[in-house]
Amino acid sequence: MSLKAVFFDLDGTLLDTAPNFVIAMNKMLERRDRAPITEQELRAVVSDGANAMLRLVFGATPDDADFPALRQEFLDCYLEDLASVTTAYPGIDSLIAELAARDLAWGIVTNKPATYAEPLMTFFDFASEPSALICPDHVAERKPAPDALLLACEQTGCSPDQAIYVGDHQRDIECGINAGMPTVAVGYGYIHTNDSHTCWNADHTVESANEIWPIVHRYL
Repeated sequence: MSLKAVFFDLDGTLLDTAPNFVIAMNKMLERRDRAPITEQELRAVVSDGANAMLRLVFGATPDDADFPALRQEFLDCYLEDLASVTTAYPGIDSLIAELAARDLAWGIVTNKPATYAEPLMTFFDFASEPSALICPDHVAERKPAPDALLLACEQTGCSPDQAIYVGDHQRDIECGINAGMPTVAVGYGYIHTNDSHTCWNADHTVESANEIWPIVHRYL
């Protein structure tokens, strides 16, 4: 294998976006004179998306008549403030700097819609630009289908066996496996308390982003 690229999931892998989701949710709760939710309460379901967060906080489901309006309100609140307290995870900046120094590409493959992912990334100044930012809008099937990773490879100019995919959810690892790509499961992201990144059949597991570069280096 001659490694050419490393692809990352976004929320819970590259960036810690949970604090801004908390701001959006608490804005909605304040409008309803309800007590705020804590980051710890919301963090475990961030990777499951807006529907899961609304179910946790409001007990709302897509079958409810007012669910579409509630969901849109949440997404609007989030779009108003995407990044004020969102940060790259410790070790990510140095990891991307190392990739840039070795002329290795990196990209993002996420289930976050482009409406939010694209403007969010403008707030971050990494050592190099991503070669691809693939969202569900860009493919026929979202993760764990391999479509997004295969498109990222196409845009980057590499084959799946020349890349690594890093993620914090089982569907990320399944996506990598389905694409024929080596995988790294991270333990620092948004993982349910009854789940473990060590149980997803990833090729590698790490507890922090600082542990990713040594794995990448093995594939050079």
